[in-house]
Amino acid sequence: MYAVIATGGQQYRVSQGDTIIVKSLAAEAGSTITLDQVLLVGGEGVEARIGAPVVAGASVTAEVVSTDKGAKRDIYKFRRRKRYRKGGSFRPTETTLTITGINA
Repeated sequence: MYAVIATGGQQYRVSQGDTIIVKSLAAEAGSTITLDQVLLVGGEGVEARIGAPVVAGASVTAEVVSTDKGAKRDIYKFRRRKRYRKGGSFRPTETTLTITGINA
């Protein structure tokens, strides 16, 4: 069985046992969270249920593995003909989740 969930403005296709990296969530490592923004639920031998916008009564449970800083992202601003150039960078915080169950 699989599900398409939305978190942090992005969508992820997940199955039980998958590990995904999402934008930072307010949860501590080792805790269990419930993601209720389920857009689609389907699987082998099961007809896919598509939400409008979410599937009623469906949720995905996940365990928070860690919250770390991600890879460095560069920012570069430039204005042509104005001799304006500005560079910078940042490292976004990311949360690693392990999917423990899909409740449809």
